[in-house]
Amino acid sequence: MPLYYLDFEKPIAEIDKRIEELRTFSYHPHPKVAEEIASLEKQRQKVVAKVYSNLTRWQRTQLSRHFNRPTFLDYVERLFADFIEFHGDRKFGDDPAVVGGLAHFQGIPVMVVGQQKGRTVQEKMTRNFGMSNPEGYRKSLRLMKLAEQFEKPLITMIDTPGAYPGQGAEERGQAMAIAENLQAMATLRVPSSA
Repeated sequence: MPLYYLDFEKPIAEIDKRIEELRTFSYHPHPKVAEEIASLEKQRQKVVAKVYSNLTRWQRTQLSRHFNRPTFLDYVERLFADFIEFHGDRKFGDDPAVVGGLAHFQGIPVMVVGQQKGRTVQEKMTRNFGMSNPEGYRKSLRLMKLAEQFEKPLITMIDTPGAYPGQGAEERGQAMAIAENLQAMATLRVPSSA
């Protein structure tokens, strides 16, 4: 994954660039190179602590929207085992902006649902930049009801700029799909977390 740095992260970028150069251009590992890399990594830790301890409100907002921050599938890969993705709303189609399925969290079977924005331009376009269509809301509703039916805890991760505002989405019942999701989550009879 290519790294992207915000303006206030430039001191970190400079150190990362130097570390990468040393790793890339050191064809034969030399103890001096390894020492320099270790020294730069220690320096990086100090710079990271300094940069992130003095953020303005706007910089915190920028950080929350950072290009390199983890996506839903990054969390699924790192936190859950045996993830089996479910597709479709059983009425119209599948919305790739909403991902969900069964998984194990610390050995406990759970249902997990979230939005996936994507990383690359192609993936972002495929996933509609994380903006759900009615099919996505109906898919998440279907998964919530499955969790309830089989008494599995529900874990949701919400990371969306909002519902897709297109005419087709409205024609397919966007508002009703959102309302049904909210109502279902309020009355769900299994443990849930967001």
